[in-house]
Amino acid sequence: MTIVDQTAEEARSAVAAAVESPDPAASTDRVASHLHPRPSFAVEDHPLPTGREEIWRFTPLKRLRGVLEPAASDPDAVSVEVSAPAGVQVGRLAQDQAPRGAALVPGDRAAAVASAGTEQALHLRVPAELLLDEPVRVSVTGTGGRSNAHTVLEAGAFSRVTFVLEHHGSGVHAGNLEVIVGEGATVKVVSIQDWADDAVHVGQHEAAVGRDAHYSHTAVSFGGNVVRLNANAHYDGPGGEAVLLGLYFADAGQHLEHRLFVDHNAPRTVSNVDYKGALQGVDAHTVWIGDVLIRKVAEGIETYESNRNLVLTDGCRAWSVPNLEIETGEIAGAGHASTTGRFDDEQLFYLRSRGIDEGEARRLVVHGFFADIIRKIGIPSVEGQLLEAVEAELAVNVGIPLGTGSTRTGSSDRSS
Repeated sequence: MTIVDQTAEEARSAVAAAVESPDPAASTDRVASHLHPRPSFAVEDHPLPTGREEIWRFTPLKRLRGVLEPAASDPDAVSVEVSAPAGVQVGRLAQDQAPRGAALVPGDRAAAVASAGTEQALHLRVPAELLLDEPVRVSVTGTGGRSNAHTVLEAGAFSRVTFVLEHHGSGVHAGNLEVIVGEGATVKVVSIQDWADDAVHVGQHEAAVGRDAHYSHTAVSFGGNVVRLNANAHYDGPGGEAVLLGLYFADAGQHLEHRLFVDHNAPRTVSNVDYKGALQGVDAHTVWIGDVLIRKVAEGIETYESNRNLVLTDGCRAWSVPNLEIETGEIAGAGHASTTGRFDDEQLFYLRSRGIDEGEARRLVVHGFFADIIRKIGIPSVEGQLLEAVEAELAVNVGIPLGTGSTRTGSSDRSS
């Protein structure tokens, strides 16, 4: 046995080297763990999953219809409509053409397949200091085939833009969204997954949030047979803020999976994650995996993540897993919460005691459940569209009695 004499400083350095995450300045070394394997553009660096991997164990791999196999987009598999206000530059980026790849490095096989299968990415550039009141809109409509997509939204310093990405129709779609938020810019993204019942959609949305910038991402998933979306954010400087919101409504047989990752790799940054979901019908499945990494360098940050699920009928399953990875105690606050349960009996009793029938009372409770996130979108036309979508979902079978069963409540933890 060899005994090595170390000074206190040497010992601290050795421990720091063992626990500190890879250098955040190197894009491909942002993080590597069981929750986040090392990112890479090469599809072969992401082995075809077996279902035993931590990042794939909730996903029904047999229902993905080959979307994890590299393939070119079928001719006319999707139609894409772009609507951009004056001043927005619309173009294309090759796979090795900047700024493509500046924010997004594929974190799983689905994102790598989407990137490799898109020779020319859609590039939407908002020049510095341009303040847009009208949203930039991209509508993707599938016609039943296989498609890949990669979109780059670049917002210059001190600009302001709202971006709405909508998905409709049928097909098998691998789609990435890369968002570059310049210094002091304000970027709001709304991604709507309202596919037909047979559609499969996988992909990664990644944002690099600049110094003192504000980024908001709202994921809305109602349609599709299987939807699996990663929404991530990291920081290019101190003072940035990332708000990740979401709402989803799963019907019988649907699998809706949302995975969130916020990498606090800069000091004095802020993040807030708030996702809400409802489930109804036999074999309705939802998955929410949230993870916040607070690196050693990220002193003075503040973060909170929350996921709440409302079970409307028997036969549903909701998985909810919040995670916090903390490498420094010099933070303003950090915490997480997760709950899954049935209707609040007191809310139903209150409404019914005022002459409201059970079906209408349930409808009002669900509307209240989703309303606060819908109101945060700030686009009246989109808010109205989502309220109509919630009404359509409720019309399916929300009036069915819940039956008997216990309420399951997840963990709640907060430290500051």
